[in-house]
Amino acid sequence: EAILSCKHKFSKGMSLRIEWKKIQSQGVSFVYYNGEFTGDLRGRAEMLNTGIRIRNVTRKDSGTYRCEISAKSEEGQHLGEATITLTVLVAPTTPICEVPSSAMTGTVVELSCKETEGSPPSEYQWYKNGVALLEKTGTGSARAANITYTMNKKSGTLLFNTVTKNDTGEYFCEASNGIGLSQKCSVKRMQVDDLNVSGIIAAVVFVALVMALCGLGVFYAQKKGYFTS
Repeated sequence: EAILSCKHKFSKGMSLRIEWKKIQSQGVSFVYYNGEFTGDLRGRAEMLNTGIRIRNVTRKDSGTYRCEISAKSEEGQHLGEATITLTVLVAPTTPICEVPSSAMTGTVVELSCKETEGSPPSEYQWYKNGVALLEKTGTGSARAANITYTMNKKSGTLLFNTVTKNDTGEYFCEASNGIGLSQKCSVKRMQVDDLNVSGIIAAVVFVALVMALCGLGVFYAQKKGYFTS
């Protein structure tokens, strides 16, 4: 549960009117109005004097709330308000990892990792063959390791500008945000191979021979008059 406190200094003899609102990017909506709760909080919330107790909070309850109190007295109308930010912490879920099964040396390869349920947003750590990959900081051990990739812990991407055969291995990613246990995706293998130049040349030669034979066949058929009407 979460308790949103809203205290005031109006005297007990005053007639109070209490309203709670939630401030969102698309506008302001009522949470408590005319003596009852509205929307998602209906049935999950109760008043504590002028504050609110919310049971079974969810990520959707995160946001900025405003308590507005008006008090009537013989001197006239008195107004007061307070703004409260509620952050609901959510452990990360299992991230979705995209790892190509094969790649050619010298090409650009990007691995991605993402999960969207964690609050605050998760950070991501990539592993190769069970060992955590270092960030490319330009100093210390990361610099000495001659790193050929760029790992972005915020976005979850692992970028190889020129992938090599040494980058072949089993990869997985771990998401964590300091809440609950970290979560990791299943291990996926990426195989990096050299471009088979001889195979490509052989394939091109084979296709050229087939096309040449087809051309000779058509020429022979025309010469024998098979295509005449």
